[in-house]
Amino acid sequence: MIEYAVLTFGALFAMVDPIGAIPAFLAMTPHNTAAQRQRMALTATLVAGFVMAAFAALGNLIFKVFGITLPALQIAGGLILLLAALDMLRAKRSPLKETAEEKEEGVVKDDIAVTPLGIPMLSGPGAITTAMVLFHKAGTPGRGAMFFVCLAVIMALSYGILYASAAGARRLSPTFMNIMERLMGILLAALGVQFILTGLKLG
Repeated sequence: MIEYAVLTFGALFAMVDPIGAIPAFLAMTPHNTAAQRQRMALTATLVAGFVMAAFAALGNLIFKVFGITLPALQIAGGLILLLAALDMLRAKRSPLKETAEEKEEGVVKDDIAVTPLGIPMLSGPGAITTAMVLFHKAGTPGRGAMFFVCLAVIMALSYGILYASAAGARRLSPTFMNIMERLMGILLAALGVQFILTGLKLG
């Protein structure tokens, strides 16, 4: 249970990557007050959490409808994790999380909470695929419940990180953020390789 919880928390937190979302979040809200940014952060994390929970819970139905096997999803998820990890190791925001077009659209929007902040910046394809794979790997009701606990904790942490960034934007160190981004990239690369190896073994 502890091993599954650590794996779930590490993989999902790295894919949601709220620290990496800070620069885009602040850049898209230059004329908003700290209170408005904090309200957007709350809405975005609630939306992202709901989306990932829904896809995780409906994973079995999606597998049946589209004829997808777990090994295939694990290999696909591993490749997505590796692509995201490579961008993180270069301290570069991955297009899997948001594209330049989505970021530009956010700049002209009055409220970016649902899109593009909640979707796809926090709950993009990589995060959703990872959530589906991890929940399917749970195997028992206890681990299934642990998945949702980990997801809730990650969303709460994401809200706290974005909340703090909205209040103290000028005090953030780009160097610190890049270091954290690279550390999470290393973790994500290892998890991606593990997902692929497990998928090949099961296949």
